[in-house]
This record gives sequence, structure tokens and C-alpha cells, in this order.
Amino acid sequence: MNYANIKYTDIANGVGVRTVLFVSGCRKRCPGCFNAEAWDFNAGQSFDKSTEQDIIDSLRPSYVSGLTILGGEPMEPENQAGLVELLERVRAELPSKSIWCYTGDVYEQLLPGGAHHTDVTDRILSCLDVLVDGPWVRELHDITLRFRGSSNQRLIDVPKTLAAGEVVLWEDERIYAEHSH
Repeated sequence: MNYANIKYTDIANGVGVRTVLFVSGCRKRCPGCFNAEAWDFNAGQSFDKSTEQDIIDSLRPSYVSGLTILGGEPMEPENQAGLVELLERVRAELPSKSIWCYTGDVYEQLLPGGAHHTDVTDRILSCLDVLVDGPWVRELHDITLRFRGSSNQRLIDVPKTLAAGEVVLWEDERIYAEHSH
């Protein structure tokens, strides 16, 4: 797996200060994508054990809330294989840190029988706190939305969803949840 970028101390892609990993590779090619340079699976640099350790180390300070994975497309099968061990390591070593993932897939496509369900998808989902799902759609773009770019995208509370067997949306702080245009 390659990665296009890593941002340390990011505040735009999940709650609090976060480390954000942008993986390379996406077959969706959404028109108007903000990160089209990461569509190429060979873009950026190779994700190796040293890079993994840098991410783990960046998450250790108490002011860092967690890790966010973006793309490219993290749920491309090749990227799932490259991410699963990192996510399991973060969950095991730093259980107080939240893990967010953005995907152009809808959650249902990641379930058994879905287009992007692989032999590691369930392991990945079990590590996530929030999954922001759905493709970015230019016609539904709304800059007033928190942690998503278009109104079709959902912020899914993954632990509650896995427990309930149906999608449960993540609940934001009240001031943001009461947002209206």
C-alpha cells in the first residue's frame, strides 16, 4: 500500500486534534474530488513499518484525539489489506484514541456479500469508531456540514451499528447536531 500524505495535528477530519493518513488508490474517481492526485495506487510513498511507527508515536500525546484514514479510498481491497494491522495496533496499544475512516462506499457495501467486503473488512470495522460513508457528490456539496462534504454522506457510529445490526448514526455535540442551513 502507498500513502499520498500524512497530516499531523489535523482538526478538519474528525473530533479533536488528529493524525490523518491519506492512502493512495481509488477507482471511484468522483467528479470534483478534492484529492484526485491520490487516485493512483502508486502515488506517494510506500507505507512501511517505519511509517506505521511514526503514526503510532504521533498518537501518543494526550492532546491527540485519534487517527483518521482518508484517501484515495481506504476500502479498496488492496488498501484494506494494508491498513488492517495498523488499525488493530492503534486499537490495542492506544484504546482511548478514536479511529475514523472516510469511504466512498456506503456501509452496506462493506458487509458480507457487498462489493468491497474482503477477508479483513470485519476486522477493520471492529476497530472503527466512526465511518463516514458515501461518495462525495458535487451537487450535494455543502460547506456547512461538519466532517463531511456532501449531504448524502453519513457519519456512522460503528460500535453501535455493529451491536444493533443496523446503521446507527454518530451523535455530534448538540450545538452541531442542531445545524440547519
